[in-house]
Amino acid sequence: MNGWLYTLYFIVIGVVSFLTGEIVTFVMLGIILISLTNIHTTLKEILKTIQEKKG
Repeated sequence: MNGWLYTLYFIVIGVVSFLTGEIVTFVMLGIILISLTNIHTTLKEILKTIQEKKG
């Protein structure tokens, strides 16, 4: 996923949270999005390593 896509996600979530008055929700969803992205990246690296060891 590209950096501009993350920016788009944050803008969309930010606008929705501003309109609804849920700024804390914006912060929490941002943290969750970053955490899930880090987990996904780590799992992809593990899969790549396993596939390289198998041949």
